[in-house]
Amino acid sequence: MAQTTVEPGATKPRPALGVVGLVGAGAAIAALVAAALTVLVNGPGVPVPGLDGPGELATVALPAVRALAEVAMVLTIGALLLAAFLVPPQRSGYLDVAGYRALRAGWMVAALWAAAAAMMVPLSVADALGRPLGDVLDAGLLAQVVPRLSTATAWTLTALVALVIVAACRTILTWGWTVVGFGVSLLGLLPVALTGHSATGGAHDLATDSLVLHVLAASLWVGGLVAVVALAAHRSADRIGALATAVPRYSRLALVCWLVLAVSGAVNALVRVGPAQVLTTAYGALVVGKTLALLGLGVLGLLHRRRTVERAARGEPSALVRLGAVEILLMLATIGLAVALGRSAPPATASAPPSRTEVLIGYDLTAPPTFLRLALDWRIDLIFGTAAVVLAVVYLAGVRRLRRRGDAWPMGRTIGWLSGCVALLVATSSGIGRYGSAMFSVHMAEHMILSMLVPILLVLGAPVTLALRALPPAGRTNPPGPREWLLAAVHSPPARVLTNPLVALPLFVGSYYALYFSDLFAAALPQHWAHLVMNLHFVLTGLLFFWPLIGVDPAPRRYPPAARLGILFASVPFHAFFGVALMSSSTVIGGEFYRALALPWVPDPLRDQQLGGGLAWASGELPLLLVVIVLLVQWSRQDERSARRDDRRAEADGGAELAAYNAMLQRLAAKPTPDAAGQVSVGSREEGRSVDEDRPSRDGTSPRSP
Repeated sequence: MAQTTVEPGATKPRPALGVVGLVGAGAAIAALVAAALTVLVNGPGVPVPGLDGPGELATVALPAVRALAEVAMVLTIGALLLAAFLVPPQRSGYLDVAGYRALRAGWMVAALWAAAAAMMVPLSVADALGRPLGDVLDAGLLAQVVPRLSTATAWTLTALVALVIVAACRTILTWGWTVVGFGVSLLGLLPVALTGHSATGGAHDLATDSLVLHVLAASLWVGGLVAVVALAAHRSADRIGALATAVPRYSRLALVCWLVLAVSGAVNALVRVGPAQVLTTAYGALVVGKTLALLGLGVLGLLHRRRTVERAARGEPSALVRLGAVEILLMLATIGLAVALGRSAPPATASAPPSRTEVLIGYDLTAPPTFLRLALDWRIDLIFGTAAVVLAVVYLAGVRRLRRRGDAWPMGRTIGWLSGCVALLVATSSGIGRYGSAMFSVHMAEHMILSMLVPILLVLGAPVTLALRALPPAGRTNPPGPREWLLAAVHSPPARVLTNPLVALPLFVGSYYALYFSDLFAAALPQHWAHLVMNLHFVLTGLLFFWPLIGVDPAPRRYPPAARLGILFASVPFHAFFGVALMSSSTVIGGEFYRALALPWVPDPLRDQQLGGGLAWASGELPLLLVVIVLLVQWSRQDERSARRDDRRAEADGGAELAAYNAMLQRLAAKPTPDAAGQVSVGSREEGRSVDEDRPSRDGTSPRSP
């Protein structure tokens, strides 16, 4: 049994159940705030003629249950975050006491998350159909309706993810699988975040991207704080050492999350409400309330950094628990406010209704693509555009750290990485990304850049090597940090499997055929989230393929240059045939979507598709030629390095290896070997005599005897 400890200055230990009661009270506040503000802003609802309406029960229960589901979600993510990254595991790789305790709490809140998400399915159906909740509680009706309603489907997927987390938290014992469970928990927040008001109407691309970043940052911030406060309030003797690692790490994460919340929240609000409507509409009042709550949380976070972080790291967590309790209540109440905001319709604007193109892709296109429009008509992609900028800044910060301590870093690698970041930014945020959602030919150009050019340039930048040199090692007595996490990821079993040519090549090339010559691409075209998944898939599969081939970084598998060339040449026919197949196809891929767009400068979608096939065939060869050149250069440099090593070794040992090699040749030359007639000869060719010449005859005389 864990022993009770008393902090300096405390009269008695703080009970562990205090945080449970605090979180329970905060969840109740979140549910009440969500239900009350939803009814206050939207009213009881006006029934649709011919329908009874969802009723008061469903109207009030839906925002309340959603608030409970989101509270349970952030608590689950926070528990797994603590176990994976905030407290150190044992040296054997198994979780330590604090990690096990976090997973035990994690499966409990994940079970609540699954239950609340499951309750949201019939509530969403009742709300969408305008029928009382009792009328939709029929298994046959739900089985027919849920797949047709995006919100109900999203909650079903969320419940399934939560159940997976329950099973994982009950069975996980090692740190590596805890990291996997944490990643799965983050996937659980995406289905609901990618549906709703943000996924429809004008500018839904910006609204969806900003909401995803907003929810991700909020989950890490709120869940992480609850987990750290629960760790500080626990009565176990091991918490002091765990807090010394957890509190500083969470403090740095919380600052990043607050900045992401502020920027993404501002973007999402401006998409839905104009500046003039902020103070004149109920929706704007909710936006103002959420903004004030965010500012208040920022002030509390600043107080934490100044007053409690260092004290908690030194083993005095009382102040952290007291101030954290106030912050948790405000955070959970803000979740309720955010739910009410999501349930409220944005105010109507006086501008013209969105065009058909704007409804389908999120923005309008008024002119055909030209070279200048593709280069200058930008629309920032909040996910990949932001990632490109952040990756470039972090890389330059690493290079700067090396140079400040006197270490050199090749300029070519920096140029390669920055060029890859620029290519990622251009492909997703310039006119290429803008027109890529509406024209197959431009989409194929974007595809080739993301899957071929961007990965090649990024792996040539050697980011893993830079990180390993720039990040300080944790040391034997300290808990593992980012450098150790990176090494573990590089040499992990999933990395070994995914970089195997038998896996990487089908993922890289085979996915082209699976995507475009099936119904996947046609189904993905109307969905913005599907475009995000496609772009991510293109980049990741390209990285997995080119990393072992031309990457400078340490990789799970290393192949000789000849094998790398063979793997590369094995992919060439598949690329060429893919482009030829697109050019010769007589069926329009995604024709229903492109015909619904009806762009006047694309009168024939089939010709545009054939143009895309030509781009795929032509543009795919140039990056492969670049890879061949890089491989040949690396091969030449490898031989040069091997020769220099041999020369240095010869200088160090006085040519002992070469002398031993020559001696071995002399011994081989001295061994008896049969000649063409079956006789055995010995000696060098210069001696010119056989053993038979010196062998005595039967009469005892030698053949050479006179």
